[in-house]
Amino acid sequence: MIAGAELNALLNARNIEELWSLHTHQMAAYGFDRILYGYTRYRTENSLGDPEDFVVLSNHDEAYTESFIGRRLYLRAPMLRWALKNEGAGSWSLIRDMQARRELGPEEEKVLQFNHEHDVTAGYTISFKSLSARAKGAIALTARAGIPQDEVDALWQAHGEDILALNNAVHLKVITLPYSTPNRTLTERQREVLGWIGDGKTIQDTATIMGLTPATVEKHLRLARNALGVETTAQAVLKAAFQNQMFVLDR
Repeated sequence: MIAGAELNALLNARNIEELWSLHTHQMAAYGFDRILYGYTRYRTENSLGDPEDFVVLSNHDEAYTESFIGRRLYLRAPMLRWALKNEGAGSWSLIRDMQARRELGPEEEKVLQFNHEHDVTAGYTISFKSLSARAKGAIALTARAGIPQDEVDALWQAHGEDILALNNAVHLKVITLPYSTPNRTLTERQREVLGWIGDGKTIQDTATIMGLTPATVEKHLRLARNALGVETTAQAVLKAAFQNQMFVLDR
């Protein structure tokens, strides 16, 4: 059973780094020594959105993540396909079932071979409940090298509810914390300007409040739009709010 101290430590984490450090240690204690979390708020019918906007957390080695994430192998991963259609926990034994039914194409088989080369062969994937059609989050829990899937399934029978609860808590915490990729990070001035605009202030109001000229406010808004990869200030306010880059105490 989950200890209250474990759960409270996650819920009280002050930033993504602290949260992820706690969670990787917790999952390692259950035998999952490599985990990969991904979340998007910009999913469409045909896309998961711009990878620059993803929340991606991993403790896999760099050789694995450079290919799986950097070369976007995840797009052809069988368990991602499962996660996009389901919610809850899925055993990787599902992959064997897909292979037996000949549901996997050549590109998916290549991903499985890549995973096999990196000892990513047994584990569970958790697909988190989405409250928006545009949002999707999932985490892949990889068991230690050499542990067969049958042993992982037995472990899940004994501790699955606790593991699921901890991962749900982490997911809910992640989406409340500030997170941005280097190319999507706003400066303090850009955050402040967007904050006042988000509060309904005009450019002239914002300039007066901040002691700037309207032209300087416009410049900060333009740079914020560029940094966030959007066309309008309204979109910039929305995306900055999604990423918790505005109105955040103790960044």
